[in-house]
Amino acid sequence: MKLNYKRTFLVGLAFLSISAFWQLYDGIIPLILKNTFAIGDTLAGGVMALDNILALFMLPLFGTLSDRVSTPIGRRMPFILLGTALTVIFMLLIPISDNAANFPMFMTSLIITLVSVSLYRSPAVALMPDVTPRALRSKANAIINLMGAVGTVFTLVMITLLVPDTDKPNYLPLFGIVAGIMVTAVGILFFTINEKKLAAEVQAVDEEPKYMDEQSENQEQGMPRPVRRSLLLVLLSVFLWFMAYNGATTHFSKYAQTVLGMSGGKYATILLVATVVAVISYIPVGIFAARLGRKKTILLGISLMFIAFAIGSCFSSYHPLLSVLFGLVGMGWAAINVNSYPMVVEMAKGSDIGRFTGYYYTFSMSGQVITPIISGALLEHVSYRTLFPYSAVLMLLAFCAMSMVKHGDHRPELPKDKLEMLDIGD
Repeated sequence: MKLNYKRTFLVGLAFLSISAFWQLYDGIIPLILKNTFAIGDTLAGGVMALDNILALFMLPLFGTLSDRVSTPIGRRMPFILLGTALTVIFMLLIPISDNAANFPMFMTSLIITLVSVSLYRSPAVALMPDVTPRALRSKANAIINLMGAVGTVFTLVMITLLVPDTDKPNYLPLFGIVAGIMVTAVGILFFTINEKKLAAEVQAVDEEPKYMDEQSENQEQGMPRPVRRSLLLVLLSVFLWFMAYNGATTHFSKYAQTVLGMSGGKYATILLVATVVAVISYIPVGIFAARLGRKKTILLGISLMFIAFAIGSCFSSYHPLLSVLFGLVGMGWAAINVNSYPMVVEMAKGSDIGRFTGYYYTFSMSGQVITPIISGALLEHVSYRTLFPYSAVLMLLAFCAMSMVKHGDHRPELPKDKLEMLDIGD
C-alpha cells in the first residue's frame, strides 16, 4: 500500500487556506492592537485568545456535525466551502476598520471572521483521514502540513514585501492577496477531489485498530482504559506544546520590534526561516516516523524546540544565529505536527474521526486560549525577555507527558523502493 501523493496534495489545499489566514492573523492583529488602538499586552493577549475561546466550542461541534451530515458533495466539503466564503468576506473589513481607527467595527469584523474560520477548520482537517488509509496517515499528514507551510510561507513573503517601515501601514492590499489565495486553494480542492467517492473507497479497505476489535460489544465506554489514558496524555502534550509555540509566535512581531530592534515586516524573515526548514523537514520526518515510530519522533521534535527556545532567550538584539535557532524550531514543529494528530485519530473508530479531530483541536485551542494572556501579562508586567524561557519550560513539560504515552504509535512499513515515497501517480 502506498500513498497517493497527488490526491493528498490536493486535499491539503484546505489546510493551505487556513494556514495562510492564521499567519496573517498572528502577525498583523497584535500590531494593529498595539499601534492603532494602543491596547496593552495583557489585554491584547485576551483579544488574541478570542479565536481559541470560540474554537473550544465550535471545533468539536462542527467536527461532530460533519461526521453526521451526508450531502452529494460529501461530509466535509459543505463546511469548507461555506466557511471559506464567510472568512474572506469579513476578513477584508479588518484592515478597513484599522485604517478608519474604528475599534467597534474592528472587533465585530474580527469576531465574525474567527467564527467563520472555526466553521470549517475541523472538517478541513478531518478530510485527510477520511480519504487516507490508516497506515498511511503520518505520511499524508506530512503532506498536509507541507501544504499548510506553503500557505504560511506565502503570507510571510507578502508581509515582508507589503508591510512598509512606517508608523501606520495600510494592510488592505495584504489582506486582499491572502483572501485571494484562500479562495483559489479551496476552489481547486472542490473541483479536483470527489470526497464522497474517495471516502467510500477508503472505508471499504481500511481496518479498525486491533484494540478496538477486542473490546466487548456491550462495553459502555467505546475505548479501553489504557488507550483512554494514552489519549489523554497525548492531548495534554498537545495542550502544552501549543501553549509554548503559540506563546512565542503570538507576541513575536511585537517582541521583534521591542527587543530585537526589527522594524516593519522584517520580523517575518525569521519566521520564514522556521517555515522553510519545516517544509524541508516533512519528508525526513515521515521517514523517521516510519522507522522509529511516532512517539520517538515527537520527543525528538520537542527536544529541538526546547533547545532553540532556551538558547534564544540569551539574545537581546537580532543576530543571524537566531535564524538558525528558528530553523530548529521549524524542524521540531514539523516532527510534532506530522505525528501528533495521526496518533489521536489512530485511537478513534472510523466513524468518529471528526469527533476525535474536535478533541485534538479542543486541547490545542485550550492551550492557545490561555497562553496569549499569560505570556502577554509576563511581557507587560515582568519583561519582554520572559517570552522564550516561558516557551522552553512548557516544552519540557510536554516532553514528560508524551514520554508516558503507550498507544497510537503505529509504524507503517517503508516501501522497498524509496522512490515510491515520491510517487504522485494515481
